[in-house]
Amino acid sequence: MKKSIKISLKPGEKIYVNGAVIRVDRKTSLEFLNDVQFLLENHVMQPEQATTPLKQLYFIVQVMMMSPHDCEQAKALFQRSIPVLLHTIKVPEILAGLKHIDALVAQGDVYEALKQIRTLYRFEEPVVTETDETPALRAVAGE
Repeated sequence: MKKSIKISLKPGEKIYVNGAVIRVDRKTSLEFLNDVQFLLENHVMQPEQATTPLKQLYFIVQVMMMSPHDCEQAKALFQRSIPVLLHTIKVPEILAGLKHIDALVAQGDVYEALKQIRTLYRFEEPVVTETDETPALRAVAGE
């Protein structure tokens, strides 16, 4: 078991825990005493925000965490996306990060994979516009 994690939430804030959405009505502190996969509301990406290849990858991994009934479809999309990204991206830091992210997802550690993807954003130039969303991304988003 990892160390416990303590999180403070503001009134009205949401947290996503193991696929469940929880909203608090007052200032609250939560302490997770065991391994848990969670996302704070400010780390949740909306489909229209997935405007670059790494942000699209983040959204796919996020679906794996937040939507258990779409997990297998999202995982298949992730497994198709990684080789394409490894082949097309030339930035060494991103390439190394993608290999690590692939290993994390294979181990089932999607929370850590999301954290790692966020660290790579600074190396990526915006190359995809909002109107270029892929049909596969839209399908996973349920649109």
